[in-house]
Amino acid sequence: MTTTPAPRLVEITPHNFEAATGIKVRPEQEFAVSPVMQSLAEAYVHPAGVAWPRLIVDGDRPVGFLMAFFDIDWKDDGTLFRSGLWRLNIAAEEQGKGYGRFAVQSVAAEIRRRGGKELYVTWHAGPNGPENFYLGLGFRPNGETSEGEIVGVLELS
Repeated sequence: MTTTPAPRLVEITPHNFEAATGIKVRPEQEFAVSPVMQSLAEAYVHPAGVAWPRLIVDGDRPVGFLMAFFDIDWKDDGTLFRSGLWRLNIAAEEQGKGYGRFAVQSVAAEIRRRGGKELYVTWHAGPNGPENFYLGLGFRPNGETSEGEIVGVLELS
């Protein structure tokens, strides 16, 4: 009997850096998510522990990239701290196979492990954007926008 390996998250290392930066979404989706290289640069310039970049692999195959954030000062004034999904890039040829759902569930589990009760995300509305994906997972707009994007929240139980 053979078993199929489950997708998993791995840290970005010198060994898998090129695989991570090689993750590309569909061309019509590029407006909605920054490239992995930009995400890794942003992770580097934030205080340690805030950004959580991970490569999504299935077996030995890189299929996506995510970057979560933990306890970001949402308003830059020390009054509102949030955790959530900062970036999600699923490789164009790997979309529709459940890797995005796996990524969101993985971030939710990490936020719960750290004591959080809500998972935040932002998205571009409109054609080719990820709005229906996030709504389908249970995220609800909370009435806010951030840099022109809709802010959604998923209550974690």
